[in-house]
This record gives sequence, structure tokens and C-alpha cells, in this order.
Amino acid sequence: MITESNLILLQEITEFLDQFFAVERYSQEERGGVYLPSTRPIKRFGLVLEPGAQLQEWASTQHIDALFLHRPWKLEPGQLAPDIGVISYHLPFDQRLTFSFNSRLAFVLGMSGLEVLGNKDGRAIGMIGDIPTQSFARLCDSVNQIFGGYEQVRAAQSTEVTRVAVVGAMTDSLVREAATGGANVYITGQLRQPAEQALLETKISAIAVGHRRGEVWGLRALAGVLRERWSDLEVVVLHHS
Repeated sequence: MITESNLILLQEITEFLDQFFAVERYSQEERGGVYLPSTRPIKRFGLVLEPGAQLQEWASTQHIDALFLHRPWKLEPGQLAPDIGVISYHLPFDQRLTFSFNSRLAFVLGMSGLEVLGNKDGRAIGMIGDIPTQSFARLCDSVNQIFGGYEQVRAAQSTEVTRVAVVGAMTDSLVREAATGGANVYITGQLRQPAEQALLETKISAIAVGHRRGEVWGLRALAGVLRERWSDLEVVVLHHS
């Protein structure tokens, strides 16, 4: 039975996500939160990376009451019904739910003994940890299953993997820091040219999953977090082509 107290409002979801994303660690303009306010009670909540041409029709056919938009800036006036609220988190989402110090991703990769790798503005930009000993091919299979594919793989000589780094950036110094920390594999969104030399010299393997695949995984993870918090909330993810 849905009682008055079971009504879910945009402000409640925002307060919960402020805490989940630990927004106090970010500057005021990077924190995110309510993008378009609304007092409409929320039964169906949509998760979307960015507003595309199909957003209006999708929100209507799915009976969406409010939206999470990762990148809201191209949202046009009139693209949504006027009482649909929007909340948005950009940097906090990337740093909590994509390639970063991401405990949910660490769990599905089988990582343990997590340590911070890299630092930007006092926040971790990556993690390093042990995984059950496996071949590089098997790790690639897992990454493929987790993210639904990957873009590039650089296999070094080492065929056995015991420790991996997951990092939201790829620089010469970050690759060397991962290798020094004992990682056999560096998992990130995109392979970056300035890190080529470090990959060769440290003989560390690399998997570039793709920036967008990382974000889509983050949306799926966020859907799980919201469903765990509210039994009555129907969470719908818009899978962009």
C-alpha cells in the first residue's frame, strides 16, 4: 500500500545522491544536484547519459516522472514535460561510478586490498588492488562481459595477472605509478599517446574499455543503488545506441 510517507520526491533523491557521491569534496560548481526542480511525486525515475533526439518520446512512453542526466547541458526547453524534474551529477558520477576509486567495480572485477592510485584536487583518480591469479585473456573476457566490449588491448609479455589498476586517466606518471605498485594490467577509458613509452618500459598490459562504456556501466550501477534504497521506485535506464 502506498501511503503519503511513501511518496518519493526529487529533493529526497538529491539528498541521498549528494551523500552517495560525497559532493562536499567538490567545488560548488562541480557538485551537481537539482537541475530542473519539480514537486511531482516520483514513481518512475529515468537514468540518461545526455539528452538525445529520442528523449522526449522515451520519457513520454516510459511514463517518466523525473530524470537523472549525466550531461544535461544540451537539454532544450520543451524537450520534457514541464513538471518533470531533472537532477544531474557530472564529475562526482565519473569519479564514483566509472574508472576511478570505484568500489562497486572493484567488487565485480574481484579486486581486494584496494589502495588509492593517483590524486587530483585531493581526490583519488584511480585504484589498485589484487585479483585472483588469472591469464590476461581471462581478465579480458571478464572486462568484455562487465562492460559489453572494449576498444583496445595492449598485451605485454606477462601472461599471468595478479594485480590491476583502474584509473580515470592515462599519463606517463600514472602508468609508472601503477607498475611500481605491482599492477600487471592498467584498465582505463582511453589509451593515451603520452603514456606509450611508459607502457613499453614498464611492460604493463593495458585495456581501454571506452569512455562511453564506462558511463553506461555507471548508469547501471546507479540504477542498482537507487533500487536498493527505494523498494517502490521503478528505475529505467535509457540505453543509447
